[in-house]
Amino acid sequence: QVQLTESGGGLVQAGGSLSLSCAASSRVLSSDAMGWFRQTPGKEREFVAGIRWGTGRPYYADSVKDRFTISRSTAQNTGYLQMNNLKSEDTAVYYCASGEASRLLFSGIAKYWGQGTQVTVSA
Repeated sequence: QVQLTESGGGLVQAGGSLSLSCAASSRVLSSDAMGWFRQTPGKEREFVAGIRWGTGRPYYADSVKDRFTISRSTAQNTGYLQMNNLKSEDTAVYYCASGEASRLLFSGIAKYWGQGTQVTVSA
């Protein structure tokens, strides 16, 4: 069982930046991916960004492209999401997830989920 622990959420003004981290309790497989999803009350959880663990190739939702950057440290089994130029519509609970790369990146199906961290962007 892998535990994912997110950190770095909080309150920021529109136009500001936040950085999220997701630490895995054990080694992430090179065939896996790590991703970030977000959810607001009454809405479906949506894909934000993902990264193939082995190659480091990133994937982004159109809504965050050019504003968010996903990265990872294979040595520390940790993924990161740098969020710049935040907008009020980015307000959500952000979840870290990991699992087989294609299933996570293209179907949103993860093997493991973190507990979520709140990101609030004030106008």
